[in-house]
Amino acid sequence: MSSTIERSGVGPQLKHWRSVRRISQLELALLAGTTQRHLSFIESGRSRPGRAIVIRLAESLRLSLRERNDLLTTAGYAPVFKETGLDEESLRPVRSALEQILIGHMPYPALVVAPYGRVVGANDAVEVFTEDASPELLEPPVNMIRLMLHPKGMAPRVRNLDEWGRHVIENLRALSRRSPDARLDEFVEELASYVPEPAVGPDHLGFSVPMRLATSDGELRLITTLTSFATATDITLAELHLEAFLPADQESAELLRLRAQRHSR
Repeated sequence: MSSTIERSGVGPQLKHWRSVRRISQLELALLAGTTQRHLSFIESGRSRPGRAIVIRLAESLRLSLRERNDLLTTAGYAPVFKETGLDEESLRPVRSALEQILIGHMPYPALVVAPYGRVVGANDAVEVFTEDASPELLEPPVNMIRLMLHPKGMAPRVRNLDEWGRHVIENLRALSRRSPDARLDEFVEELASYVPEPAVGPDHLGFSVPMRLATSDGELRLITTLTSFATATDITLAELHLEAFLPADQESAELLRLRAQRHSR
């Protein structure tokens, strides 16, 4: 995801990221193996940082690979991390591995999702999410987050939409706070318009797990696991995540197993 910070120099960007990460000059200097004085000079524009210190500062700030490239470019250096198209030959082994993971998760739904909810891979069990959805929401590339919360998508079948939907939205807002992104903010506002405010009663827990999804075979109760490619050095891979759904009870497990059997005939 691209940052919305104005590129007015590496110093202002470093100050911004320190503010976002709530870290002091001294703390960042210690993490990056430099002095507070040196960092102060960089932020004030009195010193031009070398490439190595820019990389260390970006790593210490836990910036994404895209944000690290942006910081390097602003400082006058070439980007370090490449961005390979997922369909390129060099990523064929990765695509094959992801396909095997998706197949191995059957009969439970699993997807590989790119930024902003774009689906780049899914197993056959995901059909439980597309049931009765409007065709316009299923046009490639499918946006899974929009499909889940849209009134013409899954939303009418999510029986705890108010709590579960707000949980999804708050996670996205937290992501935007970590990595400011105007496009993501706009997307979140769209999603928020689809989801009612949760009714906060004595049993309210502040989150909703599992999702309760009505299907033609009965109600599913699903919990979600998210896996990211934390050690990736390619922006494309670093920005993907695997979203796998697991049954929260035996009844849901059996329902998914039966659906998979029926669809394989």
